[in-house]
Amino acid sequence: MKLKDKVAIITGSGSGLGRASALLFAQEGAKVVVADIAVKDAEETASMIKKAGGEAIPFQVDVTKASDCEKMVAAAINEYGRLDIMFNNVGAGGAGGKIVDLAEEEWNRVMSINLTGVFLGTKYALRGMLKKGSGVIINVSSNAGVLPTRGGAYGIAKAGVIHFTKMTALEYGRDNIRANCIIPGPMNTAFFDNMSSGDPKISEAVKNFSTKHVLLGRLADPEEVAKVALFLASDDASFVTGAIWSVDGGYALL
Repeated sequence: MKLKDKVAIITGSGSGLGRASALLFAQEGAKVVVADIAVKDAEETASMIKKAGGEAIPFQVDVTKASDCEKMVAAAINEYGRLDIMFNNVGAGGAGGKIVDLAEEEWNRVMSINLTGVFLGTKYALRGMLKKGSGVIINVSSNAGVLPTRGGAYGIAKAGVIHFTKMTALEYGRDNIRANCIIPGPMNTAFFDNMSSGDPKISEAVKNFSTKHVLLGRLADPEEVAKVALFLASDDASFVTGAIWSVDGGYALL
Protein backbone atom coordinates (compact mmCIF):
# COMPACT_ATOMS: atom_id res chain seq x y z
CA MET A 1 0.00 0.00 0.00
CA LYS A 2 2.61 2.51 -1.14
CA LEU A 3 -0.03 5.14 -1.95
CA LYS A 4 -2.46 4.58 0.92
CA ASP A 5 -4.90 7.50 1.26
CA LYS A 6 -3.21 9.40 -1.60
CA VAL A 7 -5.29 11.03 -4.33
CA ALA A 8 -4.06 10.82 -7.91
CA ILE A 9 -5.17 12.23 -11.24
CA ILE A 10 -3.96 10.23 -14.24
CA THR A 11 -4.67 11.67 -17.68
CA GLY A 12 -5.14 9.34 -20.61
CA SER A 13 -6.01 6.56 -18.17
CA GLY A 14 -8.75 5.06 -20.29
CA SER A 15 -6.19 2.80 -21.97
CA GLY A 16 -2.53 1.82 -22.31
CA LEU A 17 0.02 3.07 -19.80
CA GLY A 18 -2.57 5.32 -18.19
CA ARG A 19 -4.93 2.44 -17.46
CA ALA A 20 -2.12 0.21 -16.22
CA SER A 21 -0.98 3.02 -13.90
CA ALA A 22 -4.50 3.72 -12.64
CA LEU A 23 -5.04 0.06 -11.77
CA LEU A 24 -1.66 -0.20 -10.05
CA PHE A 25 -2.03 3.07 -8.13
CA ALA A 26 -5.47 1.99 -6.89
CA GLN A 27 -4.11 -1.42 -5.93
CA GLU A 28 -1.51 0.39 -3.85
CA GLY A 29 -4.18 2.40 -2.01
CA ALA A 30 -4.63 5.56 -4.09
CA LYS A 31 -7.98 7.12 -4.87
CA VAL A 32 -7.83 7.75 -8.60
CA VAL A 33 -9.42 10.30 -10.90
CA VAL A 34 -9.48 8.43 -14.20
CA ALA A 35 -9.22 11.27 -16.71
CA ASP A 36 -9.58 10.75 -20.44
CA ILE A 37 -11.17 12.46 -23.41
CA ALA A 38 -12.85 9.12 -24.21
CA VAL A 39 -15.35 9.02 -21.37
CA LYS A 40 -16.41 5.41 -21.98
CA ASP A 41 -12.82 4.26 -21.65
CA ALA A 42 -12.45 6.28 -18.45
CA GLU A 43 -15.62 4.74 -17.06
CA GLU A 44 -14.36 1.26 -17.92
CA THR A 45 -11.07 1.82 -16.09
CA ALA A 46 -12.87 3.25 -13.06
CA SER A 47 -15.21 0.25 -13.06
CA MET A 48 -12.24 -2.13 -13.14
CA ILE A 49 -10.75 -0.36 -10.12
CA LYS A 50 -14.01 -0.50 -8.17
CA LYS A 51 -14.51 -4.19 -8.94
CA ALA A 52 -11.05 -4.83 -7.50
CA GLY A 53 -12.04 -3.02 -4.31
CA GLY A 54 -10.45 0.36 -5.03
CA GLU A 55 -11.79 3.90 -5.27
CA ALA A 56 -12.02 5.85 -8.52
CA ILE A 57 -14.13 8.32 -10.44
CA PRO A 58 -14.10 8.84 -14.21
CA PHE A 59 -13.68 12.33 -15.62
CA GLN A 60 -13.87 13.45 -19.23
CA VAL A 61 -11.13 15.94 -20.02
CA ASP A 62 -9.60 17.63 -23.02
CA VAL A 63 -6.13 18.47 -21.69
CA THR A 64 -5.70 21.21 -24.29
CA LYS A 65 -8.45 23.26 -22.61
CA ALA A 66 -7.65 25.22 -19.46
CA SER A 67 -11.24 25.09 -18.22
CA ASP A 68 -11.29 21.29 -18.48
CA CYS A 69 -8.04 20.93 -16.55
CA GLU A 70 -9.19 23.32 -13.85
CA LYS A 71 -12.45 21.37 -13.46
CA MET A 72 -10.53 18.08 -13.39
CA VAL A 73 -8.44 19.20 -10.41
CA ALA A 74 -11.52 20.64 -8.71
CA ALA A 75 -13.30 17.29 -9.16
CA ALA A 76 -10.47 15.47 -7.39
CA ILE A 77 -10.46 17.89 -4.47
CA ASN A 78 -14.26 18.02 -4.21
CA GLU A 79 -14.54 14.24 -4.27
CA TYR A 80 -11.58 13.29 -2.11
CA GLY A 81 -10.58 16.48 -0.30
CA ARG A 82 -7.03 16.74 -1.64
CA LEU A 83 -4.67 16.10 -4.54
CA ASP A 84 -1.33 14.40 -4.01
CA ILE A 85 -0.27 13.12 -7.46
CA MET A 86 -0.67 14.62 -10.93
CA PHE A 87 0.34 12.15 -13.61
CA ASN A 88 0.37 13.92 -16.99
CA ASN A 89 0.35 10.79 -19.11
CA VAL A 90 -1.79 11.66 -22.13
CA GLY A 91 -0.02 12.13 -25.46
CA ALA A 92 -0.50 11.75 -29.19
CA GLY A 93 1.67 11.23 -32.24
CA GLY A 94 1.53 13.34 -35.35
CA ALA A 95 2.10 13.40 -39.07
CA GLY A 96 5.67 13.29 -40.27
CA GLY A 97 7.17 15.35 -43.05
CA LYS A 98 9.90 17.95 -43.19
CA ILE A 99 9.52 21.38 -41.68
CA VAL A 100 8.61 23.11 -44.94
CA ASP A 101 5.77 20.63 -45.46
CA LEU A 102 4.42 20.62 -41.90
CA ALA A 103 1.01 22.26 -41.65
CA GLU A 104 0.59 24.87 -38.95
CA GLU A 105 -2.62 23.16 -37.81
CA GLU A 106 -0.78 19.88 -37.30
CA TRP A 107 2.03 21.62 -35.40
CA ASN A 108 -0.51 23.29 -33.09
CA ARG A 109 -2.45 20.06 -32.53
CA VAL A 110 0.61 18.05 -31.53
CA MET A 111 1.99 20.81 -29.32
CA SER A 112 -1.38 21.32 -27.62
CA ILE A 113 -1.81 17.68 -26.63
CA ASN A 114 1.77 16.79 -25.76
CA LEU A 115 3.11 20.00 -24.23
CA THR A 116 0.31 22.43 -23.46
CA GLY A 117 -1.63 19.58 -21.85
CA VAL A 118 1.26 18.95 -19.46
CA PHE A 119 1.50 22.66 -18.66
CA LEU A 120 -2.23 23.00 -17.94
CA GLY A 121 -2.46 19.83 -15.87
CA THR A 122 0.52 20.90 -13.82
CA LYS A 123 -0.62 24.51 -13.43
CA TYR A 124 -3.97 23.67 -11.85
CA ALA A 125 -2.62 20.73 -9.85
CA LEU A 126 0.04 22.99 -8.31
CA ARG A 127 -2.58 25.35 -6.93
CA GLY A 128 -4.05 22.57 -4.82
CA MET A 129 -0.68 21.14 -3.88
CA LEU A 130 0.68 24.47 -2.73
CA LYS A 131 -2.26 24.88 -0.35
CA LYS A 132 -1.63 21.37 1.02
CA GLY A 133 2.13 21.84 1.23
CA SER A 134 3.23 18.83 -0.80
CA GLY A 135 2.72 16.98 -4.04
CA VAL A 136 4.13 14.92 -6.89
CA ILE A 137 4.11 15.70 -10.61
CA ILE A 138 4.92 12.94 -13.11
CA ASN A 139 5.20 13.68 -16.82
CA VAL A 140 5.68 11.40 -19.82
CA SER A 141 8.18 12.28 -22.55
CA SER A 142 9.72 10.12 -25.28
CA ASN A 143 13.08 9.13 -26.71
CA ALA A 144 12.01 11.33 -29.63
CA GLY A 145 12.45 14.24 -27.22
CA VAL A 146 16.06 13.24 -26.54
CA LEU A 147 17.23 11.86 -29.87
CA PRO A 148 16.37 14.15 -32.80
CA THR A 149 14.15 12.49 -35.38
CA ARG A 150 13.19 13.66 -38.84
CA GLY A 151 9.72 14.98 -39.39
CA GLY A 152 6.85 16.23 -37.32
CA ALA A 153 6.40 18.19 -34.12
CA TYR A 154 6.13 15.24 -31.73
CA GLY A 155 9.80 15.06 -30.74
CA ILE A 156 9.97 18.82 -30.23
CA ALA A 157 6.94 18.74 -27.95
CA LYS A 158 8.38 15.85 -25.95
CA ALA A 159 11.71 17.67 -25.58
CA GLY A 160 9.69 20.54 -24.16
CA VAL A 161 8.14 18.17 -21.61
CA ILE A 162 11.61 17.27 -20.32
CA HIS A 163 12.61 20.91 -19.87
CA PHE A 164 9.22 21.77 -18.36
CA THR A 165 9.64 18.97 -15.81
CA LYS A 166 13.02 20.30 -14.72
CA MET A 167 11.65 23.83 -14.52
CA THR A 168 8.76 22.65 -12.34
CA ALA A 169 11.16 20.82 -10.03
CA LEU A 170 13.34 23.92 -9.77
CA GLU A 171 10.48 26.32 -9.06
CA TYR A 172 8.57 24.21 -6.53
CA GLY A 173 11.14 22.01 -4.77
CA ARG A 174 11.19 24.42 -1.82
CA ASP A 175 7.43 23.89 -1.54
CA ASN A 176 7.91 20.15 -1.04
CA ILE A 177 6.62 19.38 -4.52
CA ARG A 178 8.57 16.88 -6.60
CA ALA A 179 8.49 16.70 -10.42
CA ASN A 180 9.95 13.89 -12.50
CA CYS A 181 9.68 12.61 -16.06
CA ILE A 182 9.43 9.12 -17.55
CA ILE A 183 10.71 8.20 -21.01
CA PRO A 184 9.01 4.93 -21.98
CA GLY A 185 10.27 2.72 -24.74
CA PRO A 186 7.97 0.97 -27.24
CA MET A 187 5.10 -0.64 -25.35
CA ASN A 188 2.71 -3.40 -26.22
CA THR A 189 -0.37 -1.16 -26.40
CA ALA A 190 -2.94 -0.07 -28.97
CA PHE A 191 -0.55 2.71 -30.02
CA PHE A 192 0.82 0.57 -32.84
CA ASP A 193 -2.66 -0.37 -34.01
CA ASN A 194 -3.65 3.28 -34.08
CA MET A 195 -0.58 4.11 -36.17
CA SER A 196 -1.54 1.47 -38.71
CA SER A 197 -5.16 2.63 -39.08
CA GLY A 198 -6.29 -0.84 -38.09
CA ASP A 199 -4.20 -2.73 -40.67
CA PRO A 200 -2.79 -5.71 -38.71
CA LYS A 201 0.08 -6.25 -41.19
CA ILE A 202 1.29 -2.67 -40.79
CA SER A 203 0.83 -2.84 -37.02
CA GLU A 204 2.92 -6.02 -36.84
CA ALA A 205 5.62 -4.51 -39.07
CA VAL A 206 5.89 -1.45 -36.82
CA LYS A 207 6.09 -3.66 -33.73
CA ASN A 208 8.86 -5.72 -35.30
CA PHE A 209 10.78 -2.60 -36.31
CA SER A 210 10.48 -1.18 -32.80
CA THR A 211 11.52 -4.45 -31.18
CA LYS A 212 14.73 -4.54 -33.22
CA HIS A 213 15.65 -1.17 -31.73
CA VAL A 214 15.19 -2.32 -28.12
CA LEU A 215 18.32 -3.69 -26.51
CA LEU A 216 16.30 -6.17 -24.44
CA GLY A 217 14.70 -7.47 -27.62
CA ARG A 218 11.03 -7.03 -26.81
CA LEU A 219 8.27 -4.49 -26.26
CA ALA A 220 7.47 -3.40 -22.73
CA ASP A 221 4.26 -4.32 -21.00
CA PRO A 222 2.57 -1.11 -19.80
CA GLU A 223 2.66 -2.48 -16.26
CA GLU A 224 6.47 -2.42 -16.33
CA VAL A 225 6.46 1.32 -16.96
CA ALA A 226 3.62 1.86 -14.49
CA LYS A 227 5.79 0.39 -11.73
CA VAL A 228 8.34 3.15 -12.28
CA ALA A 229 5.55 5.73 -12.12
CA LEU A 230 4.45 4.13 -8.85
CA PHE A 231 7.96 4.47 -7.44
CA LEU A 232 8.10 8.16 -8.39
CA ALA A 233 4.65 8.79 -6.92
CA SER A 234 5.46 7.07 -3.64
CA ASP A 235 7.53 8.06 -0.63
CA ASP A 236 10.18 5.59 -1.85
CA ALA A 237 11.22 8.45 -4.18
CA SER A 238 10.99 11.13 -1.49
CA PHE A 239 14.43 12.54 -2.43
CA VAL A 240 13.99 12.31 -6.21
CA THR A 241 13.07 15.40 -8.20
CA GLY A 242 14.00 16.92 -11.55
CA ALA A 243 15.00 13.47 -12.81
CA ILE A 244 14.43 11.90 -16.21
CA TRP A 245 13.77 8.16 -15.99
CA SER A 246 14.34 6.09 -19.13
CA VAL A 247 12.23 2.94 -19.06
CA ASP A 248 13.01 1.93 -22.62
CA GLY A 249 14.75 -1.46 -22.49
CA GLY A 250 17.92 0.18 -23.81
CA TYR A 251 16.22 1.73 -26.86
CA ALA A 252 18.34 4.87 -26.65
CA LEU A 253 21.56 2.81 -26.66
CA LEU A 254 21.11 1.33 -30.14
